[in-house]
Amino acid sequence: MTAASPGHDADGTGVPPGGPAGIAYEETGPRRVPRTGHTVPGARSGTGAGPVVDPARFAERPSSRYGPRRVHARPAKRRRRLRAVAGALLAVALCPVAAIYVWADTQLRRDVDLTALGGRPPAGRGTNYLIVGSDSRDGLSTDEVKDLHVGGGGGRRTDSMILLHTGAHGTSMVSLPRDSWVTVPRHTDPDTGKTPAPAHDKLNASFSYGGPGLLVRTIEYNTGLRIDHYAEIGFAGFVGIVNAVGGVPMCLDHAVKDEKSGADFSRGCHLLDGRQALAFVRQRHQEAQGDLGRTRNQQKFLSALAHRAARPRTLLDPAEILPAMHAGLGSLVVDKGMSLSGLVTMFRAVQGVSAGRGTQLNVPVSGVGIATPKGSVVKWDAKKSARLFDDLRNDRPVTVPKGS
Repeated sequence: MTAASPGHDADGTGVPPGGPAGIAYEETGPRRVPRTGHTVPGARSGTGAGPVVDPARFAERPSSRYGPRRVHARPAKRRRRLRAVAGALLAVALCPVAAIYVWADTQLRRDVDLTALGGRPPAGRGTNYLIVGSDSRDGLSTDEVKDLHVGGGGGRRTDSMILLHTGAHGTSMVSLPRDSWVTVPRHTDPDTGKTPAPAHDKLNASFSYGGPGLLVRTIEYNTGLRIDHYAEIGFAGFVGIVNAVGGVPMCLDHAVKDEKSGADFSRGCHLLDGRQALAFVRQRHQEAQGDLGRTRNQQKFLSALAHRAARPRTLLDPAEILPAMHAGLGSLVVDKGMSLSGLVTMFRAVQGVSAGRGTQLNVPVSGVGIATPKGSVVKWDAKKSARLFDDLRNDRPVTVPKGS
């Protein structure tokens, strides 16, 4: 009798000495397989060395000296059950949030009918939003008006206007200074009923003369861009949203002090509450570039606010999102075609710019502080601004330098 070869028992059955107990093998020719139908790992044909058992292929059964035998079906079923449970829990968690969004959509003030405007340019590529910060004092008490330094002044005006373009080449956020010297198209004065001919005036004046409708027409008339959606927020809503998200972090490279707006900040980083934030975005008298400096601050702050509000904690926690929505809806005015999902899309576009996925710039200008019969104005650079608006209209990458 010959000695058992390595890897075989003495009777030549092919089971390794001390191999896994309780596994029955059957003869299948040159190789042996377990009766479970699985090939023994490492088995080779011929009469050479027998099968080599791989411990990693066996699962948790006490019958295996290598520990657990492999189990595929049970873990797969377990994973499916866990996924189902997780999905159910997520659905339950999101139900209150979904209800809040449905409610908020019904609360939007869709006061602006863009389809009723006449003499509009043809639609271009991409989507154009006009984001307006107005000086509306709706919702503010007398004490709040005094505390926020927003008293005085009659009529309806806007402190900020941002043209947001989204398309195939990302997002461009273009500030339009309120003192821009533009042509206000023919319109009917709601107070007098008269129809003045087109005339040069400040961009902000068009909002004062005819509200959102005339402002949109004036921007379309001077840029050749069709505005697809309009969103306006007043002082109260702005302050409320900032407070509702827990303030907005802002880092300043120089100290800011402006008595008219109430801004008073040291150099460095601050967490601005609603009152401080409003003062920051309105101040301009200590800015070297006046209105242009203010528009840059407004873009910087809007991006920071979008980033802050888009935190998962805010978006998915009813206790966080409800105060923010309630604060903003009171003074938020949008066009009749705007939905809550459209607002979210706009907000995410702004957030993308803040994350570096877009371009922020002022409309190119050729002069600041130019004297006119209407006061000191900002004049656009005719050639550069025309190129910028043509790029946006055709949804091409913006070619105007960011510093313009």
